[in-house]
Amino acid sequence: MVYVFLAKGFEELEALAPVDVLRRAGIEVKTVGVTGKRVSGSHRISVNCDITIKDATFDNLDGIILPGGMPGTLNLENDATVQYFIDFAAKNDKLIGAICAAPSILGHKGLLQGKNVTCYTGFEKELAGAHVLDRPAVRDGNIITGWGAGGAMDFALLYLEALTQSDTIAKKTARSMRYGSY
Repeated sequence: MVYVFLAKGFEELEALAPVDVLRRAGIEVKTVGVTGKRVSGSHRISVNCDITIKDATFDNLDGIILPGGMPGTLNLENDATVQYFIDFAAKNDKLIGAICAAPSILGHKGLLQGKNVTCYTGFEKELAGAHVLDRPAVRDGNIITGWGAGGAMDFALLYLEALTQSDTIAKKTARSMRYGSY
C-alpha cells in the first residue's frame, strides 16, 4: 500500500501522476486527505480522497508520497500525523517520495544528509547536507525525489521501479502510456 498525502494547495500533476502510474501497474495506492476528504490543489482542481488522514494506518504500508505545491508543502509539513508517517517510513526503510518543494520537508528532518536528490529550483538550501542533482527524478536508497510537475512522470515511474524492484514493470507501464523517455 502506498499513501499519497494531499493537503490544501498541493500540485495536482505531482500527486495524480504517481497515483495513476501506480494503479496502472496494479499497485494499491490511496490518496489521503490531510485537510479533509475533498482537497483543492494549487490550480483549484479538487480531489475526493480515498481516505482522510485520521483513517490512515501503518498496516501493509510500503511507502508514502509527498507532492509539492504551495501552500500544500507547508500544510503537509505542519501536520503532526504526516510527520509521524514520514518518521515511520524512514525508520522502517519504506519508500519515501517527495517532489518539487516537498523534499524540503525531508531536508528539515535531516533525512537527506549525504543523499543524491533533486527539487524545485530555489529549494536547494532547504535540503541540508544533500547533493542536489539537475535531473527530473533521483533515487538514493529508499528516497525518491522529483524536480516538479514537468518531471512528474519520471518521478512516478522511478517510484514504481523502486517499489516493485523491477525496471521491467516500470518500462512496461511507460510503454502502455506511450511515455517515451523512460
